[in-house]
Amino acid sequence: MLGPLQVQGVAGPLRVPPGRQEVILAALLLESNRVVSTSQLVDLIWEDNPPETARTQVQICVSRLRKLLAGAEGEVTLVTRPPGYVLHTGAGNVDAALFTGLVQRARALRESGEAEEAVGLLRSAVTLWQGECLTGLDSGPLANKARQLNEERLAAVELRIRIELELGRHDRLVGELQRLTHEHPLREKLHGQLIQALYWSGRQAEALEAFRTARRYLAEELGLEPGRELRELEAAILAGELPPPNAAAPHAAARPAGASGPAAPGARPDGPAPEARAERSPKPAETPAPATAETIRQDTVPHQLPADIADFVADGQRLAALENALAGGEGRRTVPLAAITGKPGTGKSTLAVHVAHALAETGFPDGQLYCDLRGTTGAPATPVEVLGRFLRALGIPGQLIPESLDERAEMYRTRLASRRVLVVLDDAAGEGQVLPLLPGSRGCAVLVTSRARLTALPGAHRVELDVLDEDRALELLSRIIGEERVTGEAVAAEALVRTVGRLPLALRIVAARLAARPHWTLASMVHRLANERHRLDELAHGEMTMRASLSLTYEGLAPSDRGLLRLLSMAQAPTLPSWLAGALLDDRRPFPSDLLEPLVDVQMLDVAGMETGGFRYRFHEIIRVYAREQLAVQHPPEERKAAFARMAGGWMHLAQQAHRKVYGGDFTVLHGDAPRWEPPAAYTDEALADPLAWLDAEQGALCGMVEHAAEEGLHDLSWDLATSLVTLFEVRGHYDLWERTHQIALAAVRKAGNLRGTAAIRASLGSLYMSRNQYDTARQALNSALDVFQALDEPMGEALCRRDMALIARSGGDDTTALELYGRSLADFDRAGDVVGRAIVLTQSAHIRMRQGETDTAQRQLDEALDIYEGIGYAGGRARTLRRVGQLLLEQGRSDLAVLTFTDVLELCRDSGDVIGEGHLLRDLGHAFTVMGRPDRARDFFDRAVSAREQIMDFSGGALARLDLARLLTTEPGRSRELLTPAVEVFRDRRMARELTEAERLLGAC
Repeated sequence: MLGPLQVQGVAGPLRVPPGRQEVILAALLLESNRVVSTSQLVDLIWEDNPPETARTQVQICVSRLRKLLAGAEGEVTLVTRPPGYVLHTGAGNVDAALFTGLVQRARALRESGEAEEAVGLLRSAVTLWQGECLTGLDSGPLANKARQLNEERLAAVELRIRIELELGRHDRLVGELQRLTHEHPLREKLHGQLIQALYWSGRQAEALEAFRTARRYLAEELGLEPGRELRELEAAILAGELPPPNAAAPHAAARPAGASGPAAPGARPDGPAPEARAERSPKPAETPAPATAETIRQDTVPHQLPADIADFVADGQRLAALENALAGGEGRRTVPLAAITGKPGTGKSTLAVHVAHALAETGFPDGQLYCDLRGTTGAPATPVEVLGRFLRALGIPGQLIPESLDERAEMYRTRLASRRVLVVLDDAAGEGQVLPLLPGSRGCAVLVTSRARLTALPGAHRVELDVLDEDRALELLSRIIGEERVTGEAVAAEALVRTVGRLPLALRIVAARLAARPHWTLASMVHRLANERHRLDELAHGEMTMRASLSLTYEGLAPSDRGLLRLLSMAQAPTLPSWLAGALLDDRRPFPSDLLEPLVDVQMLDVAGMETGGFRYRFHEIIRVYAREQLAVQHPPEERKAAFARMAGGWMHLAQQAHRKVYGGDFTVLHGDAPRWEPPAAYTDEALADPLAWLDAEQGALCGMVEHAAEEGLHDLSWDLATSLVTLFEVRGHYDLWERTHQIALAAVRKAGNLRGTAAIRASLGSLYMSRNQYDTARQALNSALDVFQALDEPMGEALCRRDMALIARSGGDDTTALELYGRSLADFDRAGDVVGRAIVLTQSAHIRMRQGETDTAQRQLDEALDIYEGIGYAGGRARTLRRVGQLLLEQGRSDLAVLTFTDVLELCRDSGDVIGEGHLLRDLGHAFTVMGRPDRARDFFDRAVSAREQIMDFSGGALARLDLARLLTTEPGRSRELLTPAVEVFRDRRMARELTEAERLLGAC
C-alpha cells in the first residue's frame, strides 16, 4: 500500500482491477482484522451519490476479491462479518502495518537508549515505501488516510535523522537533508536539521545560507516568517553558542558499546557501523511488489548469476580478500573492482560465481548483472551489445535504448547511480572491452575474469589463479568421487593429483570418469595416465596441456559419442538445447537429451540448467576447441556441411513456428526455400507455449545462426531467419540486432545473386528505418525492394512495401497518397491470401478515415479487422485495433464506452508486458476523461502517463504527457511551468516542431 496498490501472489504479482475493487481492497487493508461496514465501502466508492445497486456492486467486488486473494502469499482471508466485511491477515503481510510496527519499535528502542538499533529499524521502515501511499486510487476519503500515512513516513525520516544527529553523524547527513528540504520546502523541522548538520560539520556560512533559503521559501509560499525554533537556531549560530546535538539530546547516552565520554561535534563513535548493527536488528518480512508501468522499472532487480557449484574448493584467505575488495568501504571514492586472471582450466569463472553468490544477498541487494564476454572466442561481445542486455535487465524497454556506446553507457551509469549492484564480467578479452561497462557509483562493484592480466584496469584488486595445492586438489577429488575412495587409496590419490598437474579442469575430468566407474581403482587410473606420460608432462603448461588430459576422456567415449561431441562444436551458442543433438545426427528420437547424457557423465558437457522443453547444456571452451580440432580431422567437408544445414534448419523451423503462434499463421512474412529440420513435436509445443518468451531466451543463438549461416554459404536460410526474427525485434525494440542481422544477411544474398532475398531484406530494413523516424532512408530501401518484387511478381513483398510507404506518407500528413498506397497494399495482401496483412492495413487506414470525419467507413474497417484478429487469435493486432476503436468512440461522443475500451486494452498491454503500450493507453484515458469534463480523473491519468514514461527514461513520451497535463492546468501557472520547462527542452532536442510550438505558447502564457 505504500505506493501504488500491489498484491504479491504465490506465483507472481496479482493484478487488482482498477476502480471499485482497488478502493474496497485498500479500505479493508487499512482496517485489516477489523470490520468495515458495507455503508462505509459504499461511501468510499461513490461518496455523496451512490446508485441504487451500490450494495450489490460492493458484494460482487468482494466476491471477486476473494477469488483474487486465494492466490496471494501468506495467510489472508476475506470474510463476511455483519454489518460488513473483515480481511484477516498477519501484520507481516501488509507493508503499511509493517511500517507502523517498525516505527513503534524504533521509538521504544530509542527510549531505552539503543539508538543504533532504532536507526536501523527506521531505515528498514522507510525502504518499504515505493511512492506516495495508494497512488492512483480514486477515493477522496481514502486519500485523506493516505495523506496521514505519508505524513508518518516523513515523521519517521525526521526522527531517524534526529537520532543520527545525536550520534554525531551530521557530516554524513548533509546531502540527504539538502535533497529532503528541496522535496519538502515547507517542513521547518527538516530545514532546522540541515542547518544543524551544516553547522556541526564546520560549515557555518552554509548553515546561515540554509536558514535564509528556508525563510525565503516560507515567505514566498505562505507569507510567513520562520518559526521560533529556526529563529533560535540562527541566533545561536550568529552568537557561536549552538551546542553539540548530544549536549541537549535527552538520549545522548545512547552510544555504541565501547564509546566513552561525551561525543564531540563531528566525532564518529567507535564500534560497528550503524549499517552493521542494523543487520543484526530484527528485519521486517519482505513484501515484494512487482513494477507496473506507473512504478516502472526502478524496482527491477536482476539476478543473472549462473548457479554456484556444490564441490567448490578455494583458498579461504583469497576468498576473504576478494570479498573485502568488492564490499568496498566508507572511505572509498571509486567503484570497487576485482579481476581474476589465469591460464585456462584454473577455475576463474567458478571462483567469480562463488564469490558473487556469497556477496549477493547482503552486499548487493539491488541485484546482480552477469555476462559472458566471450573474450576467448572469435566473436567477443561488444560493449554496445552488453550494455543493451544490462539495460533491458534493469527495466529499460528495448525501444528506448539508444544506439551509440556513449549514450548507452550514460544511461547505464544513471540507472545504477543509486543502487547497490554487483556486475560480473566473465571471460574478458581485454581492458577495452571492460572499461565502458564500469558503473559510476561506488555503491556498485565489478568482478572480471580473463586470461589476460588486465593490468590497465585502474585500482583493481587482482587475483591470479594457478593450479591447486595438493591438499585442495585432494579435497576436490574427495568431493567428486567420495572421501572413502580417496582415504582408502591415499598414496594413489596423491599420485593422481600430481599426475594431472593439480589443474582443476583436468582433475574434474579424471574424477568424473572415476565417479562414473566405481569399479575402477585410483591406482588403475594412475596407471592409465602413466601410459601417456609425455602428454601429461605438458598438462601444467598452458593450452597444449589440456589436449592431453582431454584426449584421455575423449578416447574413452563410444565412437557415436565422440562423433556427436565433434559435431556439437559447430554450435556457437553459449548454451545448447537438447534437440541440437538430434539435428546434428539426423536422429529423430523423442528424447534427444539421451544422446547427450554420456558426454555429461564424463563432464565433456555440463548441464547448464532446465528450460521449457528440456535440459540445456554447455561446453567448456577448451573442450569445444579440442572438439573442433577433431572435427576437422574426422569429418569431410560435405558431411560437416550437411550436419550444419540440419542444425540451422532446426533453428529456422522453430523461429517460423514462433512467428506463426504470435500472428496466428504465416502472415506478413516472406520465406525462402531452405530446408527445415523439425525437432520433436512435444519439444516444439512445450518450448513455444510462449513464443515471444522463447524468442527472447534464444535471441543470442538465433542471431548468431544468421551470421553463421551466411558464413557457411546458406544465404537463403540466412535472410529467411533474419526476417523471421523481426517478430521479436519489433515487439521488444531490438533495433540494433535488427540492423546487424539484416546487414549480414544482405551481404550474403548480394554475393550469391539472390534477388528475392535481397528485396526481402531491403523491405525489412525499410520498416526498421521507419521505426527510427529515418523516413528518407526508409523510402529508398522500400522503393528498391518494391522494384524487385514487381519484377518477380511477388504480391506479398509488394504488399509489405506499399503498406510501409503508406505509413510514411501518413506520418508526413499526406493522407491522399497514404490512402492510395493502402488501397494497393490491400489488393496485394488479398492476392497473397494474407488476412493479417489485410487487417493491419484496414486498422491503419481507418485512423485516416477517422481524422477526415468518415466515421462510418472507419467503423466498418475496424470491425472487419477485429473479426480477422479474433478469428485467428492474434492478440497484439486485436489490442492495436481496439485502441483505434476507443479513439473512434471518443470522436463519436460515446465517452463511457471509450473508457471501457481503453481500460480493456490497457489490461491486454499489461498482460503482454507492453510498457510502451501502457503509456499510450494512460494518455488515451486522460484524453477521454478530459472530453467527459472530469478534469480530476484526467489529471490522474496524465500524471501516471508522465510517471510511466519518464521512469523508463522515455522522455519524448513523457514530454507529450506533460503537454497534455499542462493543457488541463491553465489555471495553475506554477504547476504548468514546472511541467512545460523540461518538455520544451525535449521537443527541441527531438525536433518535434508542432509540439514545441504549442509548449512554448503555453509556457509563455504562464
